[in-house]
Amino acid sequence: MKNMMEYQGYFGSVHFSNEDEVFYGKVEFIRSLISYEGTDIQSLKAAFQEAIDEYLTDCAENAIEPEHSFKGSFNIRPGTQLHRQAAIAAQQRGINLNALVTEALENYLQTSK
Repeated sequence: MKNMMEYQGYFGSVHFSNEDEVFYGKVEFIRSLISYEGTDIQSLKAAFQEAIDEYLTDCAENAIEPEHSFKGSFNIRPGTQLHRQAAIAAQQRGINLNALVTEALENYLQTSK
C-alpha cells in the first residue's frame, strides 16, 4: 500500500508536513483516533508501533474488545437503479446479492493490478 505501514493487522498512514518538518499519521480503517508522529521515517514507524501497542494494552486493561480493520462486511449505497440491476442479475444467475458484489469486486481488483 502506498503511504501506509502495517503492524499487528493495523494500517497507519504516512504524511509529511513541510511547514512543521514532521512526519505524522493515524491508524486507518477503524473508528478510534490513534495518531503518531516522528522526525524521520524510523521514528514515525516506532511511534506507530508504540501507539498500536498502547492501544491494545489499554483495551486489555479495560476489558474492551479492540477494533479491527476489515471485519469482512461493509455497507454500500449504490442508488436505486444500480441496486435493482444488481439484485435482478443475481437472481437470474441463481446467487444472492452478496455473492454478486463479491464476485464483481474480485474481478475488478484482479483487472486493476
